Amino acid sequence: MTKYPIGEHMDVVSKTGKRQSEITVDAIKRGEISPEDIKISQETLIQQGKVARENGRPHLGQNFERAAELTSIPDEMLLEIYGKLRPHRSTKDELLQIADSLKSRYNAPLTAKLVSDAAAVYEKRGVLV
Repeated sequence: MTKYPIGEHMDVVSKTGKRQSEITVDAIKRGEISPEDIKISQETLIQQGKVARENGRPHLGQNFERAAELTSIPDEMLLEIYGKLRPHRSTKDELLQIADSLKSRYNAPLTAKLVSDAAAVYEKRGVLV
């Protein structure tokens, strides 16, 4: 069983492969660290989800697993999806198209399910366009 915080019990790397120990204030001042270097990796999020599940927190584990899926989606698309998920911003069909794209294009089935579930709930609550 992996213990938390995982950075104290395993080697954590960023999305670009930088080791946690390489990301320092001095390295930032020297220009050796870019904004991409401080983004969390998919592997780290998956590991955090595993730790959550092992410690009896399945919902938190699933949140980490969805977050891991999001690491492969461009920031611009994430912002677009976020906007579309706000009440009265999209149709049911638009949300279902987003869900399909998440599943087929980005291999994000957990997040796709969340969006398709949201479409059904939004329809029941009358908050679709």
